Amino acid sequence: MPHTRAIVSAGVVLVGVSTVWLSGQTRGDVDVVTSGAHRFQKVADGIYYATSSGTMNVGANSPIIVNADETIVIDSEITPAAARALVADVKAITNKPVRYVIDTHYHYDHLFGNQVFPQDVQIIGHDNARMRLLTHDTMKESTYLSSVDPVPSRVEALRKRIADEKDPQQKAALERQVANSLAYLEQVKEIKVTPPNVTFNDTLTLVRGGREIRLLYLGRGHTDTDVVTYLPAERIVCTGDLMESIVSYAGDSFPEDWIRTLDKLRAIDFDTVMPGHGVVFKGKGKIEAFQRYLRDVLTQVTALRKQGLSVEDAAAKVDVTKYRDEFASIRGVGIDPAAVRRMYQLAEHPE
Repeated sequence: MPHTRAIVSAGVVLVGVSTVWLSGQTRGDVDVVTSGAHRFQKVADGIYYATSSGTMNVGANSPIIVNADETIVIDSEITPAAARALVADVKAITNKPVRYVIDTHYHYDHLFGNQVFPQDVQIIGHDNARMRLLTHDTMKESTYLSSVDPVPSRVEALRKRIADEKDPQQKAALERQVANSLAYLEQVKEIKVTPPNVTFNDTLTLVRGGREIRLLYLGRGHTDTDVVTYLPAERIVCTGDLMESIVSYAGDSFPEDWIRTLDKLRAIDFDTVMPGHGVVFKGKGKIEAFQRYLRDVLTQVTALRKQGLSVEDAAAKVDVTKYRDEFASIRGVGIDPAAVRRMYQLAEHPE
């Protein structure tokens, strides 16, 4: 789930046709390719990390696995329009068709593009993800609504800033934000929630073109649907929002379980993490730091709840500034009220 990443970038709205090769001469040796709406970072042979190349980081980032005969996309992005842009742009790195999509979890910014893929594409997710998407109206849950409901007031505020702005470049940037916001509201109108059509409970292994791809459910954490994709030969894990390079959204989380699940993640033999948001990173130090962060937040929130503070007042008081060297998204004292609300909820009604 995003951290105020709900506005779709110009790159996702308007799919460009140009391709920029930032290094290397052929498709086999490039390090970074920018094509249309996406930037593709080569992480290993046949492994890429796709991010929006627009003016804002929106939706999920998508690891791409190119095998002998097909392409695997991990997370189909935030809207059908974004997914179509990804499918078009991935042709800059391979002409092999997308045959598999892996949903890392059930949040809207990771799988609301599922519907654009043909019926013969296998969309793989956890059993719980399919169950949630079939039995809950995801588009009425607060996690999704928090990406849509604030848009009109944001547009109004931006237009006021545009009216007062004297600098032409700044005015143009603000106008792009308005256009992107309005485009997002249009794009979500076509969403048809599409659950995975292949599910598993604990593990599922694919062997495609000689590449082993292990799908793992390690336990509850960011949600109760988190799927880790492990590439043992490449020593890479694709973690979705179970582990990010920034502080992950916790509004639907199981914080105490999350810490234990991250122990299981650290036990895997890997060098590189491709997260659901942020940037690719190396090693396990950041995972350990996030475990310390979660323990600290739990301790502080528990104490503030016992003092009788409201969710909003408690969220404003939680101090996690000592972790900002590890997580650049931390700006000062205070955390997302959604995380505190979830911790209060679990304290009162454990799941």
